[in-house]
Amino acid sequence: MSIKRNVTAVWTGTGLEGKGTLKSANNFFNETPYSSKNRFQNEDGILGTNPEELIAAAHSGCFAMALSFAITEAGFTPDELKVTATVTLDKVESGYGITGITLQLQGKVTGLSEEKFKELAEGAKTGCPVSKALSAIPITLETTFVS
Repeated sequence: MSIKRNVTAVWTGTGLEGKGTLKSANNFFNETPYSSKNRFQNEDGILGTNPEELIAAAHSGCFAMALSFAITEAGFTPDELKVTATVTLDKVESGYGITGITLQLQGKVTGLSEEKFKELAEGAKTGCPVSKALSAIPITLETTFVS
């Protein structure tokens, strides 16, 4: 079985002054704006999104889902898994590069030990498809277990 998803980006103008939009078949992205300004000068995201934010969204969602499957396979049901992915973009020799991702996990799973929770979280960190795709950069996991 093969699953394919797509988003179309349309860009007009120069890299610095230009702007783009993102469009998806399901209209989740419905002419969503993005630009260099959004990437480097608009940290609150009010003006639109940027590639790093999209990577963070994909990674946090994929990781939470993978961990949920792992917890379920271990015989438990997650009460709540809250994941914040922070993608770091730094100036590097050849321009800019993503230098790391931090996954901050806060989870509550009734009946599961904190030790087992952390073990399953580590497995999901390395096993989720987005983590695998991003494995060329350091991925850090910070966990908080709520009992």
